[in-house]
Amino acid sequence: MITVQVYSRSTGKPLSGKRVYVYFSGLLRGGLEGYTDRNGEVHLNADPGDGEVYVSGSKVHTGYLCGKVVVYS
Repeated sequence: MITVQVYSRSTGKPLSGKRVYVYFSGLLRGGLEGYTDRNGEVHLNADPGDGEVYVSGSKVHTGYLCGKVVVYS
């Protein structure tokens, strides 16, 4: 399980209702998406691995995804 938590870059507060898409590198991995809850979190049923995180269509993180990933949008 990977949790992505999205914070506002300008206010530092969690952002709810944001579309989060996680694309995993590697053959047959693909991607997953979900929407943040009131805590700015989205929980994705995925194994750790290299990938990219997009919030509302904009790339906000590239690297190894494992556990909780905090991003700013």
